[in-house]
Amino acid sequence: MTDAHVGLAGQLARLPQRQVLSDDVYETVKGLIMDSVVEPGTRLNIDALTRELGISQTPIRESLARLESDGLVIKEPLRGYRVSSRLTREEFEDLFEYRLHIEPWAAGRAAERSGTDDLARLKAEMLSYTDVPDRPAYESYRAMAAHDQRFHDLVLELSGNETARLSFQRTHCHLHLFRLYYGGGIATKALREHKAVVTAVRKGEPEEAAAAMRSHIEASRARLRPIFDQDPPKTD
Repeated sequence: MTDAHVGLAGQLARLPQRQVLSDDVYETVKGLIMDSVVEPGTRLNIDALTRELGISQTPIRESLARLESDGLVIKEPLRGYRVSSRLTREEFEDLFEYRLHIEPWAAGRAAERSGTDDLARLKAEMLSYTDVPDRPAYESYRAMAAHDQRFHDLVLELSGNETARLSFQRTHCHLHLFRLYYGGGIATKALREHKAVVTAVRKGEPEEAAAAMRSHIEASRARLRPIFDQDPPKTD
């Protein structure tokens, strides 16, 4: 058994002493990957996890399948699962180029076509998360990451283009960007930028909404770019 695998088992053993659901395993293993406790390339053995945790294979298989869908693990024929690589600089730039094409347009469309109920949903999502994470760990940033994903998904939904929304969802961009880095006040800055987008959409100003979303995405890219000059990426 590798040292990495022992560390994984030790973290998972902290789960509540009750019937372990796939959600518990999923969130725990995801946290280990996001915090780099389990490094890229590490193999995750289902049989070993089953023995170490004293649970059936079903919740483990379900959680690994979800992590594969997220792009956090890779299933290899006859070899099982391994942790995927982080975004490269080229993949990072490609992702932001894609976002700068689709998301400002979506914000503008949302400003044009959103009704009263839509605007209420957007405001409610903006107000659903107001905390500031207290430490650079995924456990602390998990709620922020979930809000960030919901917020951007909702803007795509309000654009009325389901193809664009589904395409955006398949990038799992927020999960992979938070895997690169979280800390340094990025939550406070992102929330302030979200508010600017919501304000413009609620005013029904397409150009202002598109500009606010573009500004948010460009600021996010600028905050994250420096990590590629660091080895390994820092999380504080």
